Amino acid sequence: MNKYTRIALIASLLSASFVTHAEDSKKAKVDCTMKFSLSGWSALYKHTSGTGTVTCNNGQTATVKLEAHGGGLTAGKSSIENGTGEFSNVKNIEEIFGNYVTSDASAGAVKASGAQAMTKGEVSLALAGTGRGWDLGISFGKFSIKRAE
Repeated sequence: MNKYTRIALIASLLSASFVTHAEDSKKAKVDCTMKFSLSGWSALYKHTSGTGTVTCNNGQTATVKLEAHGGGLTAGKSSIENGTGEFSNVKNIEEIFGNYVTSDASAGAVKASGAQAMTKGEVSLALAGTGRGWDLGISFGKFSIKRAE
């Protein structure tokens, strides 16, 4: 085997390795969305709970239980129906479960809409929805996603 044949062989092996790695990283990204409903109250302490369904483009799904706890200067009672959520940086549905860090500033009466973003390590979640009730304040806390039993 001459020098040029060896170089061509090494180059083809390296390019095959890069193509395989690129295909693996494309497969690694999973798009997951959530449909949910939440309701809760706040009076200095904030508590919200609800349920949802997470669906991923790789066929994975999960029914989930949602809960948010926090504190701050808040007062109100509200609900969100037909909310939506979008996860980013997910490789497997198992990564969505756990506690997310949240902060919230809100003011609303009767019918309102809003959006919120939160994070759990590398995984992020953006929520949006419309709701009813009244709410006023600033709060910080955690948002938990667990498998429904």
